[in-house]
Amino acid sequence: MPQLKKTILTHIKEWLFVTFGILIYVSGWSIFLIPNNLVGGGVSGISSMIQYATQGTIQMGYSYFVINAILLLLAVIILGKGFGAKTLYAIILASVALRFLPDMIPQSIVNTLAIQNGKLMSVIMGGLMAGIGIGMSITNGGSTGGTDIIALIWTKYHNVSPGSVILFLDFFIITSSLIVPSYVFDVDPATGAPLLDAAGNPVSHLMPFADKITTVVYGLILVTVNSYVMDMYINGQQQSVQLFILSKHYDKIADAITGELHRGVTVLDGKGWYTKQDTKVLMVLTRKNDIKLMLRYIKQIDPEAFLSVSSVNGVYGKGFDSIKK
Repeated sequence: MPQLKKTILTHIKEWLFVTFGILIYVSGWSIFLIPNNLVGGGVSGISSMIQYATQGTIQMGYSYFVINAILLLLAVIILGKGFGAKTLYAIILASVALRFLPDMIPQSIVNTLAIQNGKLMSVIMGGLMAGIGIGMSITNGGSTGGTDIIALIWTKYHNVSPGSVILFLDFFIITSSLIVPSYVFDVDPATGAPLLDAAGNPVSHLMPFADKITTVVYGLILVTVNSYVMDMYINGQQQSVQLFILSKHYDKIADAITGELHRGVTVLDGKGWYTKQDTKVLMVLTRKNDIKLMLRYIKQIDPEAFLSVSSVNGVYGKGFDSIKK
């Protein structure tokens, strides 16, 4: 029964983190990127260009959902892949949030944080929030789909890495903003609120080509910041450690690690050269965020246990990462 309760709580935590991650991701776009007419990579970048080109008539939430739905359908037909409930949930939640969240954020907050601080700071902050949000979603089983699906389809028929395809697609999407018209709403410099004409409609103008070149540069910076932060977050969450444990009660410690913590243990034969006595050495590989709980178990069983803890660059196999083909 305790194990069942722990499993349910773990699932609830994962769903909450996926939700929180998507909301952080959308908030980065809503507060910093969309108000500055900035463009990024992936489906979000395409959806933002559609919104700018239609002067907000087709908002990001609509095109984001439609494009992802088409990509998911293609993936099922070509790759035969099934997508988990968290992936579908993340895409639907991101689409709904992109539709409604920008209207819910007070204009004064957007003006203070994004408009007054300039586009470069907005790119950094937006990329930071987007990277953390996507990383939080991925590490808990969620995914926003997007150009990852195109990369998987392409690599099925061509000998090229998915990362190279995604990088090319992001570069292509961002640079294509040079030829896609982009309308900028005129705002009051003091309040940041959109200016209205006599009929009460927002006043906008076509973005000059020189500004579009700057937008491309900002877009490339955005993709760089986004990717770096996302990788840092994922690697930090999935970093593994290796323990060597020497104890007279090695059997009890091994039983606790396998039975209570559900981690594998390898028992090695060793010999203390100073004492010339044979001994048993436990080797354990686990996630970094599990190490405190594991040390607590070991201390309860044998306070005098001798152990070493070291970080490892990669662990592949059951319970850890899988080796990519």
